Amino acid sequence: MSAPESADASKGTHTTAGHTHGLTSNPDPALDSSKEHHHRHLHHDANAERDRDDEVVFSTGTTNEKSTIPDASPRDDELHRRHHPEKAGMGVEDPEKGSVSPGPSRDETDPQRHTFSTVYAKYRIFFHLFIWLLFTGWWIAGLILRRHDLGWLVPFLLYLCITLRIIFFHVPITIISKPMHLVWNNTGVRFADLVPERLKIPAGALLVIAVILVASFVSEESRDNTRANRAVSLFGIAVFIFALWGTSKHRKAVKWHTVIVGMLVQFIIALFVLRTKAGFDIFNFISGLARNLLKFAGEGTTFLTSAEVAALPWFLVSVLPAIIFFVALVQLLYYWGVLQWFIGKFAIFFFWSMRVSGAEAVVAAASPFIGQGESAMLIKPFVAHLTQAELHQVMTSGFATIAGSVLVAYIGLGVNPQALISSCVMSIPASLAISKLRYPETEETLTAGRVVIPDDDEHRSANGLHAFANGAWLGLKIAGMILSTLLCILALLGLVNGLLTWWGHYLNINEPPLTVQLIVGYICYPIAFLLGVPRNGDLLKVAQLIGIKLIANEFVAYTNLQTDPSYADLSPRSRLIATYALCGFANIGSLGTQIGVLSQIAPGRSGDVSRLAISALIAGALSTFTSASIAGLLVTDQAQFFSPTAGGA
Repeated sequence: MSAPESADASKGTHTTAGHTHGLTSNPDPALDSSKEHHHRHLHHDANAERDRDDEVVFSTGTTNEKSTIPDASPRDDELHRRHHPEKAGMGVEDPEKGSVSPGPSRDETDPQRHTFSTVYAKYRIFFHLFIWLLFTGWWIAGLILRRHDLGWLVPFLLYLCITLRIIFFHVPITIISKPMHLVWNNTGVRFADLVPERLKIPAGALLVIAVILVASFVSEESRDNTRANRAVSLFGIAVFIFALWGTSKHRKAVKWHTVIVGMLVQFIIALFVLRTKAGFDIFNFISGLARNLLKFAGEGTTFLTSAEVAALPWFLVSVLPAIIFFVALVQLLYYWGVLQWFIGKFAIFFFWSMRVSGAEAVVAAASPFIGQGESAMLIKPFVAHLTQAELHQVMTSGFATIAGSVLVAYIGLGVNPQALISSCVMSIPASLAISKLRYPETEETLTAGRVVIPDDDEHRSANGLHAFANGAWLGLKIAGMILSTLLCILALLGLVNGLLTWWGHYLNINEPPLTVQLIVGYICYPIAFLLGVPRNGDLLKVAQLIGIKLIANEFVAYTNLQTDPSYADLSPRSRLIATYALCGFANIGSLGTQIGVLSQIAPGRSGDVSRLAISALIAGALSTFTSASIAGLLVTDQAQFFSPTAGGA
């Protein structure tokens, strides 16, 4: 990207991506600069705003989707506060056309009262000082009283983040960003300029290959984890990448920078998580926070039913309530502007590192912790405006990993948590790289390098309680859609299996019976080989597990892996590869979930979602398979992952 273009992107000025990147100009009205505006930064004082580039832009009147928030009644108090003529009895009502009174102007459409905001803006420094003193006292007290049993690192990091955030409410961020840019421009940029433009991509690819080869083959051999088996895993990764490129929607439009960086980051994360204790501890803590957040929904389920019902491992009482609660929480965080801030930061970072949009980055990063349905809610205002490639990426991220809400169930079965967590984290860059290889971006996006937030819907709530209630209602509709689609798709699978079994009886195919799972198991036989499964009789067993996962779901596959006696004799390497290969939502049931959630969020895009769903399902499965191959390359002490009786003994 050229310097002027970079400057324009960082300042949030509108540029036509079709002219600068060879992309098709997006006719979405949200990209019309005449419809864009900035929101006032409530927490920043004038000094912090000096020389500040605002990457978040808001737009109005840019969506045809019906609002998820009901229209206000004419009796609503907000009309009185806007001095609406109908409320004052001065309007004219036409029986056929409805109200013909002049509506409020753009500046008068905010339904929120701003009494507290006005006071806060005037005395914000005292509010911030109070918050900082409160957390300072909390951190010091915790350091003195509980540092030995609860630890000191996590509270310190939280206190550091709060302190820095408060400081930059009053000090311009440029005191850090300008020196960083200066150092980068005089080191990394100058070094990159030494490489001819036409050689940068090949040089980057060779660097990634060299890193993978050295890290994979230098370590000593162990049982089953021979260099020959590692070579098969490496060959499998190459085959997956070539297959994706060969079936790419737009091969000439593939941005190899995204693919190369994504594969490199996936491998580096695997090194960090699989070979260092610090890496595992950090990601285990993050995943624990996400799981605990979603488990709070269980308290509501307990109140509505009983503690015994809430403890049942049923999808109806364990997963759906968590989705309803999370959707409501997301609505509240959007009302407060918290998620918009995070989306803006993700947009800049991932545009700089992997050249993907902010919406894609947020969903990819959130999916391992909160799941495919909830992660789509993080970008709810954007879904109606996503390009085809972005929709494909959003679904691929959901298919490529499992959620924190079901992670506990698999750990309870005896599946090693380190393998599960590392696979989830590795799926973030993998899903970005593979989706962009399968379906490259050819259109202008709203969140490439900056964020354009369609706020026709998000700022209509009168207060936080109103936003939370609206989110609860939307969550209920999404949960109902997920429930109905799962029921119908799994019932259809049962019908097909019944017909196949009946048909197979006439061909003496009885043990095992002819089912979709059996057929897919044989189809997946080459996949199991490419993952690096030892050729000692384990290939068909692992292939059947993959087939069960793709057709039914990963829960059934993990249950069989841990409790079925026919899989008890799997070698440690085969069991490890299977654990990684099954760690994803890429199955027919989740296909219904993805279609249901995205179609409910943006009904006008349901056709696009349905057309892209199968391709995204395949891309998500391949993302998981690449993680399994990388695990086969890196893990040397694989016996520590072998616990066949943990969950089913």
